[in-house]
Amino acid sequence: MKRGKRYLEDMKKFDRSVQYDRDDAIRIVKGNATAKFDETMELHIRTGCDGRRADQQIRGAVVLPHGTGKTVRILVFAKGPKADEAEAAGADHVGAEELIPRIQNDGWLDFDIVVATPDMMGVVGRLGKVLGPKGLMPNPKAGTVTMDVTKAINEIKAGKIEYRLDKANIVHVPFGKASFTEEQLQDNFQAIMDAIVKAKPAAVKGAYLKSVTMSSTMGPGVRMNVAKLAN
Repeated sequence: MKRGKRYLEDMKKFDRSVQYDRDDAIRIVKGNATAKFDETMELHIRTGCDGRRADQQIRGAVVLPHGTGKTVRILVFAKGPKADEAEAAGADHVGAEELIPRIQNDGWLDFDIVVATPDMMGVVGRLGKVLGPKGLMPNPKAGTVTMDVTKAINEIKAGKIEYRLDKANIVHVPFGKASFTEEQLQDNFQAIMDAIVKAKPAAVKGAYLKSVTMSSTMGPGVRMNVAKLAN
């Protein structure tokens, strides 16, 4: 892959053979995030899990202490009083069956997270082929299938993010913006790593965290000291 001039210059600002501690990695990545927009700070965690096995899946959610720095648009599938509750809590879109053709046929996807009450999952399931590949399907483990829609919406608005394994057994997760202070990024980073370490499946043999790389949207990845992160 051909890299831009700025990317190549940024790579010279740190030693790629070194595995950095949390605070040093944040300082380097934040310092390299000089694009004309507020870059997202990202973590890429390669695990020793075998995602093909049900007992080695990792999926969950964590509320970042300082939020994500991003305004999140929430769609809630609910009816009756629960729909009213979702609107009162600040959901951006609320609906039921009438949204199916709009999403399926018109390609409407003006939302970032989908929440549904359990009774609506039969309806939402019909959107599996559209929402599934985009990681938008509601899931009980992520707290997005729930009767407590107010709590779900409040947590998401406050900075709740979902994490899960991809097909390569890697967890990709944002933990803030480059405009955040180093202290805010440290707090958010720690909240994510604590959640990932706690989520270790009992069935995983050998190393659980194989590598952790931190980067910004446009910057090069900085490798981290896994031994310190696993404790």
